[in-house]
Amino acid sequence: MALEFSRVGFAPDYVDYEEGWALQRRLHAEVVAGSAPSTVLLLEHSPVYTAGKRTEEHERPLDGTPVVSVDRGGKLTWHGPGQLVGYPIVALPDPTKVADYVDILEQVLINVLADYGVTGTRIEGRSGVWVDADERGPARKIAAIGIRVNHRVTMHGFALNCRNDLAPYSQIIACGITDAGTTTIQAETGLDVAPADIADRVEAELSLFETSLVKAATPGPAATDTDPGHRQTEGALL
Repeated sequence: MALEFSRVGFAPDYVDYEEGWALQRRLHAEVVAGSAPSTVLLLEHSPVYTAGKRTEEHERPLDGTPVVSVDRGGKLTWHGPGQLVGYPIVALPDPTKVADYVDILEQVLINVLADYGVTGTRIEGRSGVWVDADERGPARKIAAIGIRVNHRVTMHGFALNCRNDLAPYSQIIACGITDAGTTTIQAETGLDVAPADIADRVEAELSLFETSLVKAATPGPAATDTDPGHRQTEGALL
C-alpha cells in the first residue's frame, strides 16, 4: 500500500491532544491488521504539555499546568498553535532499525527547513533537528522527534516549530535538555510560516522516502520507543 496523508486539523480548528492520540491508536490497530494503509497525520494541537516515559517530577511545568502522560519514549515537551505536528502511522520494512527511521524523519525536516532559509542540523547523541550555535546564542532545537513502534508500526512522530510562541518552553526543561534553547522558523528568519503552509513540502519530502518507510507485507510483533532527547534506542531491529 502507498503512503497516504491526512490533514486532521489546522488553525483555527486545533486538535485536542487526547482526541489526536485516540485517532493514532485506532489507525495504528488498522494498519497492524492490514485494513488501512500507512498514513501520516498532519495537524496543529491545542496547547498541551506531554510527558514521555522518562519524565521526572522536577521537569514538569513550574506553574502546575496539566501534563498528559504518553506511551512514547523520552521526556517532556509542548505542542500547540503554530507548530506542525506529524504522526506517521506506518508499517516499517523488515528489518528496520529505529535509528534509521529517525534519521529519515530528521532528513525530511532538514530538507523542508532549507526551503525557508534555515540550516537544520543534527547533534550527536540527540534526536531532532537543530540550528547550530551562533552569535545569537547556543544550539537551538527547531524540531522534536519522539516515537513508539509496536508490531513494526510507528506512532507519535515529529513536531516542527513554525511560528509558535516559545514562552511555554520557559516553564519546562524541554526534552530534559538544559544546555540548549528552542526556536522557530519565524524566530530564525522573520517569515510568518503557518503549519498549513508547510504541509505540502513535508508531504512531498516524506513521499520521496516512501520505499524506505513503508512495508507492503504484514507487520511483525516488536515494540520499541525512542527518546526525543537522546539518540538511544531499545530493540533497534524491528
